[in-house]
Amino acid sequence: ASEIIKRYISLGNTLDTTALNAIGTKYMCLLNETELNMIDPENLKMASLNISACSQRAKEILYDKAKRAFSSQRYPADYYMLIEPYLGGAPSKDLRALSKDNVNMKVSTFAKLRRDSVMNLTISDVQALLGSNLKDLHKWQDKSPVREWVQTQKQSELDKLQAGLTGGTQEGYFNIVTPKFQPPSSASQGTVAMTLHLLPALLLTFLMISVLS
Repeated sequence: ASEIIKRYISLGNTLDTTALNAIGTKYMCLLNETELNMIDPENLKMASLNISACSQRAKEILYDKAKRAFSSQRYPADYYMLIEPYLGGAPSKDLRALSKDNVNMKVSTFAKLRRDSVMNLTISDVQALLGSNLKDLHKWQDKSPVREWVQTQKQSELDKLQAGLTGGTQEGYFNIVTPKFQPPSSASQGTVAMTLHLLPALLLTFLMISVLS
């Protein structure tokens, strides 16, 4: 499929709406960055795509194009309906903007957002973004990025949401991610440095003994 797409483009064809719908959800994620950048934002208006399985970079490229394609929508509800499939590439500032439009984002959509974008949202941002769907957030609190977001919030503030969220930080405490491996001490670093320094001499001695024996 990837070779067919490349051949199609090499013949001078464009990735217009017809081509995008032909590629469809199944093969959309095969497009590389160069091919994605060839897509005219206007061609996304009539395309029906699901990019949830694509790479993060692909999501970001397509989100930027979709944002330009649908920015002329007069009503926030219409804009949100069109941009929703592409929100996996949205930065936090755009999510905050959406939170002011009463979009009532589905939790399943929220759970597919960029991890760094979610981590930059405040409790108020998330509350406004999800709206009436906030009550369902606890069903996803064991999955990333919801889990990491919850862990960085104060439990007392989460309790105010009355959404059944647990795992936040307690008053007077903060979460620390313990490194898997302890860094080497200065003493061990010195030993390693000395060993590396003496390695040529040790190797030469070993070879001489082998030859003379």
